[in-house]
Formats: sequence, C-alpha cells, structure tokens
Amino acid sequence: MSLLGFDDPLTATASAITGLAIVLSLIKYYLYLTCGHFSSARKMEGKTVIITGANSGIGKETARDLAKRGARVIMACRNMETAKQAQDEIVKETGNQNVIVLKLDLSSQSSVRDFAAEVLRTERKLDVLVHNAGFAETFRKSKSVDGIEFTMATNHYGPFLLTHLLIDLLKQSSSGRIVVVASELYRFASVNLSNLNPVNSLPAYLYYVSKCANIMFTRELARRLEGTTVTANCLHPGMIDSGIWRNVPFPLTLPMRLIKSFFKTSVEGAQTTLYLTCSEEVQGVTGKYFMDCKEAGLSAAISDMEKARQLWDESAKIVNLSNNDPKI
Repeated sequence: MSLLGFDDPLTATASAITGLAIVLSLIKYYLYLTCGHFSSARKMEGKTVIITGANSGIGKETARDLAKRGARVIMACRNMETAKQAQDEIVKETGNQNVIVLKLDLSSQSSVRDFAAEVLRTERKLDVLVHNAGFAETFRKSKSVDGIEFTMATNHYGPFLLTHLLIDLLKQSSSGRIVVVASELYRFASVNLSNLNPVNSLPAYLYYVSKCANIMFTRELARRLEGTTVTANCLHPGMIDSGIWRNVPFPLTLPMRLIKSFFKTSVEGAQTTLYLTCSEEVQGVTGKYFMDCKEAGLSAAISDMEKARQLWDESAKIVNLSNNDPKI
C-alpha cells in the first residue's frame, strides 16, 4: 500500500490535492461567513467626508460606497493620476458629481498643511475624517522630506498633524467622526518612546509600530475630545489583498500568493470603516477599537494611557505644532 492507502501514486497524489483543496475552501468559506458586513442603507446626503489614500484598495471602495450614499467625498491622494482615474470611475458608476480629488502626501508636513489649508478654504464643515492611507516597506530604509522615517511619517505623523489642522472644521459638524484604519499587527510591536524617529530600524517592523501608534493616538484623541461633538475610533480592516503588499520581495512573493488567497477583498475590508463612518449604532461611541463591524478588545500593553499621552506630546514636537495651530 502506498501513500493514503492507494496503490497508484497518481491517484494518491490527486486525492491529497483534492483533500487539501477542500480544506482550503472550507477555511475560505468560514472566513467569508465571519467577515463583518455593514448592511445599512443609511444615506449620507449633506455629509462631507475626507478619505486619505482613496485612489485604491479599501480607501477607494470606501469612497465608492459613500458616493453611492450621496456624500460629498474628498479623495485625499498622493498619486493624482490614479486618483483621477478612480474619481472618474466612481462618478460614472454612482452618478454623484460631488466627488473631489485633492493632493495629499502624508509623509510631507508641508503637503499636509497645504491640503488642510485648501479644505479650510472650501468647506464649511467636515463630518468624517477617515485616516485610511498606509505605507509599508519591507527592507529599504528611507526618510521623508522632513527627515522622518518614511513609514512613521506617512502612517502616524501625517495623520496626527492633519487631525490637528482640521479639528475645528470637524467641530462644526453636529456629530463629527474620526476613523483611523489600524491593524491587528500592532500586537507584534511596541512604540519606543525614546526613539520616535527610528530611521535605522527595519521598515517591515515599523509598519507594525505605526499601527500601535495609530491606536494609541486614537485613544488619546478620544480622551481629549470628551465633551465635544467629535468622536474618534480605530479599526482592524482584516488582511486585505491590496497594493500595500506590492513591496514584498522575491522569493516571499511565492508563498504570499497562497496566503493572499485567504485575504479579504477590498470591498470586504472597507466594511468596518463604513460602519464607523455611517452607522447610527456608534453615534457617541468613542475611543474604541473595532473589527468586523463590532467592538474588539485591545492588549493590556497598548491600553496604557500615560504612554499614549507621552506619544502625543512627542509627536506634537516632531510635526512642529505651533501656537498658531488648532489645539486638541
């Protein structure tokens, strides 16, 4: 008797492959069933929403869905060519002409300030600010134009500065919301308060660190906004087959093909963002972490509010907040 009790090696191999395919299919189906879905048909007419990184992935799907709901959608993007292509696609599909593209490079403090100035010039209020844009690098170390490690500059310091600059506009809304796309990958890292510009660290690890910073920032932001009309929550979108994985080097690209087959689609990954952006269930809820359209728990390590306050104070120095900038 040969492998699996079959005399014919080809039959044994075929049976093994079939069995593996069945197991993988069942896993994929289970992941589909447990994926949160925001099914509300709530409209967003009269609401203005900014989505960073809206030219692709879950940002683009978030923009598409909100445009269908009638919102004024401001797509804040670094790549204007792909952003305008996404804008044309969304406008054509939804019929919503109120979809705007503005240039924003979160790694550059001057770009963040220019973007905020344009928004303040054109908008009377802001209902939702979605910090969706993210950058991940594997090995290549790089700095922003401000001399800040590029991953941290894009994923943490840019959103931190932008939130400050737009906070007064958010307060003009009767129920302003700040939604931060973080990640469960935060569990594999920690923020080193003595090295908040880690230019010599492994970029792949710094993506995890930036997700820690996202959550700590959101929780401290929510604490500081208590008593206002603005809430702040963060989320894990799930593992998404999106452009953020384009920097995975060979030969890691080979196993990634199999791993990515279990990832969520961009539409599925956008569901919790949409839930926090639109749902009446989270009206007034703040400082929480969500996954699959429901609240999820955080590790004890990241729940240290004193450490979150220290990160906030040091971040304010790194982004050069001045006395003329809005205070939170």
